[in-house]
Amino acid sequence: MNKYESIIIIKPNENKEEINKTLDKFKKQIESFSNKNVNMEDLGEKRLAYEIQGNQKGFYALFKFYAKPESISELERNYRIDDNILKFITVRQEVEEIEETEDEEEAL
Repeated sequence: MNKYESIIIIKPNENKEEINKTLDKFKKQIESFSNKNVNMEDLGEKRLAYEIQGNQKGFYALFKFYAKPESISELERNYRIDDNILKFITVRQEVEEIEETEDEEEAL
């Protein structure tokens, strides 16, 4: 499994309850891919660099998780289907060498 980060921008005109429901939905979906806990950071509402679908602000959230590469296409497909999502990006993170070195030392 690879380590990923995914940032989503949710329409700001949704109420807080609707935003939390959307975040929970995607958190549960990501957890189902890896069977591990997902680190989710609520980055709050921010001004967009340019207008997207008539919105000048967006609600940002960051997910950090582990998943198989084939799971990412399914996740992004679900992002596209959801009308509340303005934009998203998912990036594979490089595993830090420190983590690898510690794992090797524990194996010895």
